[in-house]
Amino acid sequence: QVQLVESGGGLVQAGGSLRLSCTASGIIFSINAMGWYRQAPGKQRELVATITSGGSTNYADSVKGRFTISRENAKNTVYLQMNSLRPEDTAVYYCNAGGVTQRIGVGPVSFDSWGQGTQVTVSS
Repeated sequence: QVQLVESGGGLVQAGGSLRLSCTASGIIFSINAMGWYRQAPGKQRELVATITSGGSTNYADSVKGRFTISRENAKNTVYLQMNSLRPEDTAVYYCNAGGVTQRIGVGPVSFDSWGQGTQVTVSS
């Protein structure tokens, strides 16, 4: 089983910055895409940014130019640098990763794991 642990959330004033981190642990043969999603109260979970193992990135229009996703493949870690934060960025941020793990007695299997979420609150 692959687990994701996030850190770095918190309370910040509008215009401020935060950096989220997420590290995957367990038996991992490979990780393909990693990404960040967020869910605000009363809203559906939405994509924030994704990054492939080769470094190709994709961003939601609402965060382009303000957020930067990056990853360290050797550490199975993905980051989200968030600058120029706005009150509308307030949400629980979730890390996601997909790849290949080892299931005992079965062999290599694909996985799609989520972190527990970290709260980001931006005050006006």
